[in-house]
Amino acid sequence: MDWRLALKQSRKWIAFFLLFIVVVFMFSLSTGAMPINHTEVFQTLAGNGTPKQELVLFQLRFPRMIIAILIGMGLALSGSILQGLSRNSLADPGILGINSGAGLAVVFFIYLFGQKDRSIMTEPLFLPFFAFIGALIIATLIYLLSWKKGIEPGRLLLTGLGFNALCAALLVILQLKMDPKDFQQATIWLTGSIWGTQWPYVWALCPWIILLLPITYSKARTTNLLQMNEEIPIALGIRVEKDRFLLLCLSAALAGACVAVGGGISFIGLLAPHLARRLCGPNYFVNLPLSALIGASLLLLADMIGKNLLAPADIPVGIVISIIGAPYLIYMLLTRKSTSM
Repeated sequence: MDWRLALKQSRKWIAFFLLFIVVVFMFSLSTGAMPINHTEVFQTLAGNGTPKQELVLFQLRFPRMIIAILIGMGLALSGSILQGLSRNSLADPGILGINSGAGLAVVFFIYLFGQKDRSIMTEPLFLPFFAFIGALIIATLIYLLSWKKGIEPGRLLLTGLGFNALCAALLVILQLKMDPKDFQQATIWLTGSIWGTQWPYVWALCPWIILLLPITYSKARTTNLLQMNEEIPIALGIRVEKDRFLLLCLSAALAGACVAVGGGISFIGLLAPHLARRLCGPNYFVNLPLSALIGASLLLLADMIGKNLLAPADIPVGIVISIIGAPYLIYMLLTRKSTSM
């Protein structure tokens, strides 16, 4: 299917989720531990708010919600790539251990350098690179160990679960060797928390998403062809193994950058592509942008729920997503005839 026709058929859903993001974003600006009504929000945006309102909106809520949108898009795209690469709708960077690998690399980085120079723990620009390395190592190991004359969906899932458990155990060991303050911060971060994120984290994540998003979309045709029997893409001139590895690197880079900023947020990479596929089919010219919008919508909504449900206490967004995602995963497992797409 031509990408223009595919996008035309899905434009109502793309418009719906764009509108949904705008509505939730505006509503979330006015809610939280310090409520600001909509009139005051618009006055502050126009430059007529109080210093306290400007601080809350521009230094606390704006960067936090932009981070939620970017992480939601990145994790959704990562999950969509993994599902296309493995032809397994249960593939998700959180479930398969890629997020845990990225988190392990970040915590190891903090453990090695943070206690010598604590200022490096507040420097977000370095973290995505270490997270990418960790995510890529785990993703490569999972891919290699799952290969047996092709990717077997069940083997992929079990291998990923094994690496997830291994990384989780190594994370606990590293955390136990940290001082109590670092241990507490690492624990909260690994649950998937974007509380307290500021503009430096936005600038650290933006280049990754802005650069990788168009590259990912440029591989939509290749991902579509990889859903077929291997002989067909080879006959059409697709370098199957090289493209698979490139897609794997893209998925790891997206997941790693998002984990470096937002911690271990699972299920977005599972839910968003699956919902996109149900709404508009498996064509990746549509699935990728729609997955990104659904991921952004889900994480932005989860963040709004997390900061308001037990206000002034803040529930980590990863916990809110897990509460939503775990029942959906169980539903998928109970209603599937097999583990393939």
